[in-house]
Amino acid sequence: MAIGGIEVATIGFVFIFVGLVLLAFWLWMLVDCLKRPDEKFAIGGNNAKLIWILVIIFTGFIGALLYYFLIKRKIKDTEEMTG
Repeated sequence: MAIGGIEVATIGFVFIFVGLVLLAFWLWMLVDCLKRPDEKFAIGGNNAKLIWILVIIFTGFIGALLYYFLIKRKIKDTEEMTG
């Protein structure tokens, strides 16, 4: 069956592919957060790592995206500037 000239199976494969990409990104950010030393979290004190782990787990892709821009990318940029 076609909807607007596009096969329904093709739309399904696109959704599955996008879902797998989002899942891979989420897992990548979760693993990065788990491996990152506690002192690399600039704000949040002793519980910053735990808070970020919970944010990533409970908010899914949105939390992973926030982690990427607020922690991972920010630290990477500062390391490049100093190193």
